[in-house]
Amino acid sequence: MKVIRQKSHTLNIDKKVSEHTKYLIFTGIAGYFIILSFIFNTPQEIFNGQIKILLSPANLFTDYFALTDAGVTFFNSGLMILHAMAIIRIVHAKINGPIIAAVLTIAGFSFFGKNLYNSMPIVIGAFLYAKVTHVPAKNSLLAALFGTALGPLVSEISFNIGLSIPIGIGTGWVSGIIAGFLIPPLSDSFIKFTKGFSLYNIGFTSGIIGTVFSSLLRGFGVDIEPVILLSSGNNIPAKIILFTLFLALLLIGLFLNGWTFRGYKNLIKETGQLSTDFVDISGFSISLINVSILGLLGIGYALVLGGDLNGPVIGGILTLAGFGSFGKHPKNVIPISIGVTGLGLISSYDISSTSVITVGLFGTTLAPLAGHYGNKVGIIAGALHLLVVMNTSFLHGGVNLYNNGFAGGLVAATLVPLLEAIKYHKEKQRQWKNPVNPADEVEVD
Repeated sequence: MKVIRQKSHTLNIDKKVSEHTKYLIFTGIAGYFIILSFIFNTPQEIFNGQIKILLSPANLFTDYFALTDAGVTFFNSGLMILHAMAIIRIVHAKINGPIIAAVLTIAGFSFFGKNLYNSMPIVIGAFLYAKVTHVPAKNSLLAALFGTALGPLVSEISFNIGLSIPIGIGTGWVSGIIAGFLIPPLSDSFIKFTKGFSLYNIGFTSGIIGTVFSSLLRGFGVDIEPVILLSSGNNIPAKIILFTLFLALLLIGLFLNGWTFRGYKNLIKETGQLSTDFVDISGFSISLINVSILGLLGIGYALVLGGDLNGPVIGGILTLAGFGSFGKHPKNVIPISIGVTGLGLISSYDISSTSVITVGLFGTTLAPLAGHYGNKVGIIAGALHLLVVMNTSFLHGGVNLYNNGFAGGLVAATLVPLLEAIKYHKEKQRQWKNPVNPADEVEVD
């Protein structure tokens, strides 16, 4: 993925954490989820539940807690983390900020939409693009990981449009491979569309691809609609599990950083505009501290609004935390969530609903707008994002799990030219009011 480099305000103060330690931490999260799964369900129940997940259409919002059980869902997430870590290991990539964001995003969306069956064709397609264009496989890694947003496209075609099982599986996989193949070149192009002010660039790309595929299917009389299958009553166990996870990550980060927050003040000075890799800028330990803080803030946000900690909300919390290594921090995400919640309060939306809470969490894709232009713009962006995202899922029929990335790209592409024009005219007006007098210029030897 082509990225826009930013000048850093900080130095890389953390070069001591080995790649082996980083792998252990994230495979440890997978192990944590898998162990939890056997607390909730028996091995037989987990096996049967996994079959049910693999054969489901998986469209937005297919909450795996509601589709199966808690243990099955945690097992699926742990399995998907291990799958991601295996891919990272195979291409010999170092664990940096974008990769951490991708791994935790996959972990989150494995609670509602991603599974091994529907992710693998996307991954194959992305790496096939690298093979055909003769570039290192590592160059397509982020497209392969984030591109699993289109997993429901594979599941929908395979199991939900009336094809026989063999033809459905074949057609679904071919569609997934084609979609995965398209993601790397398109995402490179679309980053210019948003100028890096929406962090979910591949989410926007996936929205475009998903819309094209959905339009094609609808043209042949296939009805594709988003799904609303949500669970409730999970708050107490989910709260304990997530608090334990993020507190553990916080303690690990503090330990690796000498039991201090040294460097964190500099991290939150960053605007977050793509591509701001906090691991490269501030070090792994400070990034891990930021990941955990954002995770805890996400839990608090959902609970304060009175929401359910169901699959999509947990997905939002884990994604918010993941991007704590790649562009998000409390200073630039809070204005976005305030904007979403504020508009929800004065409109007809129920702020305790899963739809609004997930927008408040995932909508922080627009955090760079607050980081670059200030809190007021961030609040406006959050409010506008809520309006847009509520009307975009129909376009792709829910086959793009990153609906907020799609909507966020549209919001950023609308606001940034306007903001740049306002900034330009203000600067011209300032120059007009305070012209430089040539006589005042002093020549310096």
